[in-house]
Amino acid sequence: FFSYSLFPGSNMPISVAVVGCGGVGRALLTQLAATSLAVVAVCDSKSALVVNGAPFTPVQLTAIAELKAAGKPLSCDGATCVSIAGEGELTAVLKGLQEKNNGLCAVADCTAADTIGPAIAATGCLMALANKKPITSSMELYRKLAVENPKKFRNESTVGAGLPVMAMMRRMVTSGDKISRAAGCFSGTLGFVMSGLEAGRPLSEVVTEAKNLGYTEPDPREDLSGMDVARKALIIARTLGWDIEMSDVKVEGMYPDSMGQDKMSVPEFMAALPSLDEGMAAKAKAAAAEGKVLRYAAVVEDGKCSVGLQTVPKSTAMGSLQGTDNIVEIISGCYPKSPLVIQGAGAGTETTASGVLADLLELADIHS
Repeated sequence: FFSYSLFPGSNMPISVAVVGCGGVGRALLTQLAATSLAVVAVCDSKSALVVNGAPFTPVQLTAIAELKAAGKPLSCDGATCVSIAGEGELTAVLKGLQEKNNGLCAVADCTAADTIGPAIAATGCLMALANKKPITSSMELYRKLAVENPKKFRNESTVGAGLPVMAMMRRMVTSGDKISRAAGCFSGTLGFVMSGLEAGRPLSEVVTEAKNLGYTEPDPREDLSGMDVARKALIIARTLGWDIEMSDVKVEGMYPDSMGQDKMSVPEFMAALPSLDEGMAAKAKAAAAEGKVLRYAAVVEDGKCSVGLQTVPKSTAMGSLQGTDNIVEIISGCYPKSPLVIQGAGAGTETTASGVLADLLELADIHS
């Protein structure tokens, strides 16, 4: 593990509030302990731990991460714990932090909650997002967060974990390099499933293994529905300047509506999965006969945004993708024929947290 320290001993211009103490939030706390960024608050789903004076020390940040890993409530000497469970309470906490920190409090949103975005918008905080919800809800909220205050907004870890997808697209858009097509595989879980199908394994077997390895959500339909990939495609489309809502994204899931969450339990779904094996195997075999492979991909092109199974030549970058890696291929004015390709690990708490940390450090640089 390497040090993220910048300007050791210096006073960084921004303060940081880490919201969310799951795997990504805890990894971020540990990484922040190796920097000179001033962390002044840590929040879980119920409480906010706010410093009374000086920022949390590296030892305290590490201890808080360990405390939450053990499933214990937030607690730390020299800090006050206040409730944020009620409506408006998180907004009040963030407002107070903004007032105490010269309007330069950065929220590191490591949650999957719907409530964080509105609270950030209401208080004018800077933001570094791993959470996709704030920028995949209404266009109105997206504009307030990302368009009206671009110098306060960073979201690297919302697409491709720590891969520099958002940073590259933002630079291309800013420079006037028109992106005509962006396509990619943005789910490590579905990448694992596609690799299994390519190897000739039954869908049910691969999904079961992925579930046992912890690659899927407790209910694998959260992954197989394609909605997580759809949110990432929406973020890309909006980054390109499209005025688009989630309802405009065409999503093809990997199971029929008759096997949906409102129709059967998780055990029932897992038991019914073999019924999909033959059809999926036929698709994989047909693709192979043409020198192609199946990939679960997002395509943003010609004003349309779609997510679902694609057949791609095995010789391409997307076709050669294996395992849980993510990839994005970008066609633009500067890359008209041979696409710009960004590929690498697209999942993992450390990787995702490092993307948030990079965003925080960039915000600190912008506002120095």
